[in-house]
Order: sequence, then C-alpha cells, then structure tokens
Amino acid sequence: MTTLAEPAADTSGVLSPQYRALTIGMVALITLVAFESLAVATAMPTVAQALDGLRLYALAFGGPLASGVVAMVVSGTWSDLKGPTRPLWHGTAWFLGGLVIAGFAPTMEVLVVGRIIQGYGSGLLTVALYVVVGQLYPARLRPRIFAAFATAWVVPSLVGPAIAGLVVEHASWRIVFLAVPVIGIPAALVMRPGLARGIEHESRPGKLWDKRAMWAVAAAVGVGLLHYGGQQHGVLQIALLVIGLAGVIAFGPRLLPSGTFVFGRGLPSVIALRGLVAASGFGAEVFLPLMLTRERGLSPALAGLVLTVSALSWSAASWYRGRPNQPFSNAVFLQAGMLSIVLGIVTAALTLNPQVPVLVGILGWSLTGLGMGTVFPTLSVLVLEYSERDEQGANSSAAQLSDSLSTATILAIGGSLFAAMEPHSAVLAYLVAFGFPALLALLGVQAGRRT
Repeated sequence: MTTLAEPAADTSGVLSPQYRALTIGMVALITLVAFESLAVATAMPTVAQALDGLRLYALAFGGPLASGVVAMVVSGTWSDLKGPTRPLWHGTAWFLGGLVIAGFAPTMEVLVVGRIIQGYGSGLLTVALYVVVGQLYPARLRPRIFAAFATAWVVPSLVGPAIAGLVVEHASWRIVFLAVPVIGIPAALVMRPGLARGIEHESRPGKLWDKRAMWAVAAAVGVGLLHYGGQQHGVLQIALLVIGLAGVIAFGPRLLPSGTFVFGRGLPSVIALRGLVAASGFGAEVFLPLMLTRERGLSPALAGLVLTVSALSWSAASWYRGRPNQPFSNAVFLQAGMLSIVLGIVTAALTLNPQVPVLVGILGWSLTGLGMGTVFPTLSVLVLEYSERDEQGANSSAAQLSDSLSTATILAIGGSLFAAMEPHSAVLAYLVAFGFPALLALLGVQAGRRT
C-alpha cells in the first residue's frame, strides 16, 4: 500500500531568494525616510541661518507634515483602485525629487517647496509599501517584515542626528538632502523585479481625488496650523491652535473607520490604538531630554543617551515580535506594550525629584521603547488581517493617518501648555507634559482589549 507524501512546509523567510531583493529595497526606503526626518531636524537651524529664512522655519516642518496627510489618503485610494505599484513609484519620485529641490534651494522659499514635495512623496510611498506587504508576503511573514520596518525607523535615531551634525559642521548642509537620492534610487530599482513578478491587481473604477481627498486637504491645513501655531506666541498662537484643532476634529474622523473614537471592536480599535501609541510615546519623548538638561543638569550628549537606550529596546522588542510561534495573543501583546509605555513615562517623570538617580529614568524610559517596539509591528499585522484585498490601501492609510493626526495634535497642545505653565512652575509643567501622554497610554490598554 502506498501513501502520498505530504507537501513540504514552506519555510521561506523575508530574506529567502524570492523575497530578498524586495525586502532589502523596502527596508532601505523606510530607513531613508526615517533618516531624512531626523537629519533635517538637526540641520534645519543651520539651513535657516544660511538662507536667511528663520521666518519660514516652522513651515519647513509643518509643510511636509501636512502634505503627507493628503498623500496618505491619496495613496490608500490609489492602491485599492489600481494596486500599490503606481503610488509606490510616484511616491519615491516625489520624495527624492523634493530632496533634490531642497538640496539645491537658493532661498528658504524654494527649500520649503522642496520639503512639501518630499513630505507628499513619503506619504505616498509609506502607505503603498504596507499594501505591498499585504499583497506579496504570506501572513506568517508579515510580523517579520513589519518588525524590520519598525527597526528601520529606530536605527536612524541612533546615528542620524550625529551624522547630520558632522556633515553640517564639517561639510555642507546641502549634503544632508542630496545624499539620500544617491542611495534611494538604487534601493528603489532593487525592488523592481519583485514588484513586477508578484502583484496582480484588477483595476477598479473610482476617482482618485474623491471627497476623502478633500477632507484630507482640510485636515492637513489643520495639522499645518497646529504645527505652526505651536511655535508662535500670544493671541496669534491661540487663534492658530484653535482653528487648527477645529480642522483636525472636524475632518480627521471622516478619514478613519467608523467607531474609531469609541474603540469599536476589531479594526476601529486597531486604528485608535495606532494613534494612542504614537501620541503617548512621542508626546512624552520630546520633553525628556529637555527635563534632564534643564532640571537635572545633564549635558545634551548624556540627555540624548536616554533616547538611544529606548531605541535599542524598541529594536529588541520589534525583533522579538517578528519571531514565529509567539506564546501570547496579539491582544495580550498590545495591552502589555501599552502598559510598558505607561510605566516608562511614569518612571522617567520620577527623575524630576532630585533624590531619584537619573539612571532610574534612563532605564525606565527603555520600557517605553520596549512597548513601542511591541505595539507598532503588532498593529501593522492586524490592519492587514482585518482588511480585504481591496481595502488594504484605505486601512493602511487610516492607521498612518491616526498616527500623524494624533501626534501633531498632542505635540501642539502639550507644547503650548508647557510653554504657558513652565515660567510659573516648572515641576507642574513637566507633570502635565508627561501626565497627558501617560493617560493616553492607559486608554491604549483599554483599546488593546478590543482589538
């Protein structure tokens, strides 16, 4: 009696021959987007001085943030209608083209235009990359590739600012912009064979610039006003913040799944949690180096060490989440990750007390990195699990929009409250700056139960 042999189990990984070039190219592009974001923040004071453009300093950051919001919605719709290849290539071209314009900019006005184009391109390509993962990688490999994406955002935080500082100091700030296309073009070309071989998408009728795109433009204006207003003073600041916040509140929810703000079960809670994890982690992070330098007397280099430690713990957690045969459910990982963020924020805030060693805060903040590295890849996997093939673009777009809108809002509000309170009571100002993100992280624990 003969028996048929069972088919061999598929043991291919993200770096196996059929995925290797695509994986390397995608991770390289994500790394370049992340590096450029951090490097530009380091170089921009020198750029503004060199181009006599201090008046446009805030717009150089708020502009790409706003254009990215529009691009995320356009890319999601485009990916669902025509497949992710076109928005990916267009996004790469816009991103690299914007960098070239900024790198050769003769005036600050031209540089801002380049930055807005760059932001639009990064919004297009990042959403499209997530859809590529959903359409080309089997479900068992998605945790690994999203863990690699998370690490690709973290690693530049370790070296990006230092490299940019050295380049600006010893060479030219223009290199910070122009070096990325030199690497980005080969990285994009590496992906071509894998994309051409794998994606088969049946085009669907529909408008690319539909009402959601118009809502995105309105929300983007709100984001831009929040960012710009947060760096102003007096009546102008209050007016811009109120108008910007009204725009985000009015139009942002229209871009997210129904039930997002009440933690509806499944996808709505996943999208809500993406905003909560970003707002809580990044909302507290911006104040930590400031507190350590001004209240505890650390040098900028030592204060920056706390971010390095959290980046390492973030990478370690992302690596672990990418491993197969995880012992816990996604919901458990999400709740544990958000609780870790709460503990990290609270522990870091304890260093406001001079009796608490600074090392406690540094090590405590690594818990926040651990939580971020656990939650982000898990959410990316769940977005695709809860999406039909023709919804992957819209839902991936919604996740990243939730991230951007929440972060912009918390930074604008938190920064304004801190600036208003700090002259009267520095301790109270820092407690508010850390307390608000900690409350958002606690809400995230609840949202994690409903994913």
